[in-house]
Amino acid sequence: MKNKIISSKLMLLLLLLLPLINCHGSYLDYTDALTKSILFFEGQRSGYLPQDQRMNWRGHSGLSDGWTVNVDLTGGYYDAGDNVKFNFPMAFTTTLLAWSVIEFGEIMPPAELRNALVAIRWSTDYLLKTVSQPDRIFVQVGDPVLDHNCWERPEDMDTARTVYTVDAPNPASDVAGETAAALAAASIAFRPSDPGYAETLLRTSTRVFDFADKNRGAYSDNLNIRDGVCPYYCDFDGYQASILDLIQTN
Repeated sequence: MKNKIISSKLMLLLLLLLPLINCHGSYLDYTDALTKSILFFEGQRSGYLPQDQRMNWRGHSGLSDGWTVNVDLTGGYYDAGDNVKFNFPMAFTTTLLAWSVIEFGEIMPPAELRNALVAIRWSTDYLLKTVSQPDRIFVQVGDPVLDHNCWERPEDMDTARTVYTVDAPNPASDVAGETAAALAAASIAFRPSDPGYAETLLRTSTRVFDFADKNRGAYSDNLNIRDGVCPYYCDFDGYQASILDLIQTN
């Protein structure tokens, strides 16, 4: 089975490395580790890639994501080594990455601080799309069963780009709560450099949290999406964990 927690592990590693950036004697080693940790995200990008993409072997992909539901769901990150966009771990990873900038941004090399903010925004721009409609959250793009049975580059993928959706009053506290946490943390990270974008993130975070609070329960309990999210990112710990994450963010 593919390593489904690679993104989260890299973020935890990044959090451990950042306080050591200024350590004498190992400065270059830790700086290189930080660079490669952030660079990893460029290899996981979905959508239209910018001209300054450093991973130049990666091309545009997933350009029709969301067309089956008449919504633009391009962008975001692929999960681990597959071509599925799972919002639950993507939002969690974004929360951690944003907090690494909040806590240690002042001691990061300027170029890497910029790259970290770009990595955050690549995710938050996508997450904003997933909550663009009232009382609805798009929680996943891509059929994981078909995808995991077909190893191919995202530029060449021909598997179904199924969109998984939760509408109120069906439960989605965990994924909505984690999405709200990611947007809230990112709003703090962007406040010094882009206050307008930060305000958009904070305002949307508040609305998404209301959705999580009013529609309590695990998103994987919805029968219409359960086969697509379980056993990959099924809620095993209870939806309260994501709500607690958001409370700690604030």
